[in-house]
Amino acid sequence: MSGAQMNVLVVGATGSIGRLVVEEAIRQGHAVCALVRDLRGASRLHAAALRVVGDLTRPNTLVAAVDGVDAIVFTHGADGGGKLGAEQVSYGGVRNVLTALDGHPARIALMTAIGVTNRTGAYNRSTEAHDWKRRSERLLRASGLPYTIVRPGWFDYNNADQHRLVMLQGDTRHAGDPRDGVVARVQIAQVLVNSLTSASATHKTFELVAERGPAQEDFDGLFADLDVDTPGVLDAVHDTHNMPLAQEPERVRDDLSRLATPEPHET
Repeated sequence: MSGAQMNVLVVGATGSIGRLVVEEAIRQGHAVCALVRDLRGASRLHAAALRVVGDLTRPNTLVAAVDGVDAIVFTHGADGGGKLGAEQVSYGGVRNVLTALDGHPARIALMTAIGVTNRTGAYNRSTEAHDWKRRSERLLRASGLPYTIVRPGWFDYNNADQHRLVMLQGDTRHAGDPRDGVVARVQIAQVLVNSLTSASATHKTFELVAERGPAQEDFDGLFADLDVDTPGVLDAVHDTHNMPLAQEPERVRDDLSRLATPEPHET
């Protein structure tokens, strides 16, 4: 790790992962700003975190939140709301924050979910949650910003002796239940925060699960074993290409065109 201290904005800061990201980032010496919808809901956050009020569905409220940031960690979710909520929050939140950045360089860590490329499962058919999270990933890859995309398994379904982190690629586990993989919330937060200062994590997408064994301390080593996403390709390396761009909604294609950088990232 570089050990560099950063100004970190946490999106979804009051959620079960977001609160842990705030605590981990502060523990590592970063200055943390927590994006909250209202201050009343931020009482459980670490006292050292600066609170900034903003609404992910209202882009004009996000400009102040991104001012001066070095890094952003996205842990937000729609929390219901069906297809509309998935689009407006899971996808729209990323789009609106990237728009508010307006070209300002920032290191990004985005949490989506294991199984995000599974379009035919009952969960995605009813909510389109996977599709919209995957579209948020695509926006980030197209943006040209340095990023890490983490697709965690089922939160806190791990056993007491199950803390050895395993990073997978290709998103091949589609059971739609804990058989896909499990991982502790606190470890998800650690991976997200450590990715911000690891050159080995840049432009990489992976599924995160835990197997039996002790937790590792060398996050750089874990990140280094992963393949880099292919420059200029919207999907993650090794992913199934089952979401043709030509069949995407026009509004999504417009967002990609507007936020994309003409320059491919370095490998």
